[in-house]
Amino acid sequence: MSQPVSSAPPSAGASFDSALDRASECEGDARAPLGVFDSGLGGLTVVRRLRETLPNERLVYVADQSHVPYGGRELHQVRGFACAISAGLLALGCKALVMACNISSATALDDARTAHPAVPIAGVILPGAQAAAAQTRSGRVGVLTTEGTLRTGAYTRALHALNPGLHVREVACPAFVPLVEAGLTDTPEAREAARAYLTPLLAERVDTIILGCTHYPFLLDALRANAPGVTFVDPAEQTVRALAETLSAGGRLAPVPRAPARHLLTTTGDPQIFAVQTCHFLPDARETADIGQATWHSSGLLTIGPRPDPTEQESKLR
Repeated sequence: MSQPVSSAPPSAGASFDSALDRASECEGDARAPLGVFDSGLGGLTVVRRLRETLPNERLVYVADQSHVPYGGRELHQVRGFACAISAGLLALGCKALVMACNISSATALDDARTAHPAVPIAGVILPGAQAAAAQTRSGRVGVLTTEGTLRTGAYTRALHALNPGLHVREVACPAFVPLVEAGLTDTPEAREAARAYLTPLLAERVDTIILGCTHYPFLLDALRANAPGVTFVDPAEQTVRALAETLSAGGRLAPVPRAPARHLLTTTGDPQIFAVQTCHFLPDARETADIGQATWHSSGLLTIGPRPDPTEQESKLR
């Protein structure tokens, strides 16, 4: 069961659009932001897709870097983190959520949807499985995943529910998340790890591989170099497309704003380090987003904010 969560009041000097400051007062309003979270930087691949597909939407992102990586943790612990972050984002007034984390989607999506039935909450497992099932030519699908998501068997179940005849092989990649969090995506270590994890999949002649962790698209160059001719599926693309359709059907797409949408990117870790990392993976972060702090408390509460004043943030982003 998830812990209760509250959102901290906004700081007086926050430069994030005032619509977010009023979000809790207009829950369900099309102007309210979208909430997105992951254990760390991986969910920024989903943020990037959301910005491309839904440029009018404001985003609030939580990177739970104080607990990264989730992959080796007990599943009930991950479920608690995911449900608590979901509740915190909804307390802030978000109109919809994206669990931009595969193990959170595998362990907590149903619980979050049950707890918040009026809110669209998207996961990444089923969209990734749907895309792979549609794209494979040989019927042999590989999944590069984390140890925790592998333990749930979520991808194999989802793929077999779509097509019982598919041959599915999942491989855990414990070195990948630490490489991405450290910014070591274009290194000999990354290429060697990619080669090692791809070897058993290529031995089974898979023609389609799901990137079963949102950190993994940052390693696509290393993966493609070791597996030419293989189709790599990033579940973020299908996830965002499905969310856009849901929001459109419900009349909840954000209207064109007077100024470009501005986002709030937060971490449960060190916001100064996170600001530097964010600029590495989202080069325009300095111009389009504010950096904030999300804080876990011993009671199990997660507070999102307060946000630093603009002069402090600018120094962090340099």
